[in-house]
Amino acid sequence: MSLIYVTRATQNDIPAVAAIFDQAKAFLKAAGSPQWQAGYPNADTVAQDLASQSSWVLKVDGKVAGYAAAVIGDDPNYQKIDGAWQNNDAPYAAIHRFALSQDYRGQHLAKYFMSDLISILNEQGIHNFRVDTHDLNQAMQHVATSNGFIRRGHINILNEPNDPLRWAFELNL
Repeated sequence: MSLIYVTRATQNDIPAVAAIFDQAKAFLKAAGSPQWQAGYPNADTVAQDLASQSSWVLKVDGKVAGYAAAVIGDDPNYQKIDGAWQNNDAPYAAIHRFALSQDYRGQHLAKYFMSDLISILNEQGIHNFRVDTHDLNQAMQHVATSNGFIRRGHINILNEPNDPLRWAFELNL
């Protein structure tokens, strides 16, 4: 039986997370999605997440199997929405850069990872969550909706010149 858990990422996790990002970029490209095809995210992104204490990993038997950044506070990308947030004034965590190693796809670990991360943050007093993804990223849309997120509309990602439109999802506990 495998030991599966979610914990804060460390400096030692950066190479494994960077490899997961490379796998995720290839996965998205194969699906026809332009998301993550311009170099972002990468090891520097993880280092920035570590500095802001927003980086989390899913581990299976001590091996990094997934990554997510949970950024608590106002996200400039979520200021304008073609739709409406249910809890527009409530504090929230934006979950970004959610990716799973190709070695663990098909095992429902993405759903577990998202659920456990939400539970950890909920215990810390965060009760509202947001996530966004490209229209062609069906896998992330499934992870969001299977964890109770509701599609609220479209947002435009700042500093994304090629294809900024993303579906925005919200979960309020």
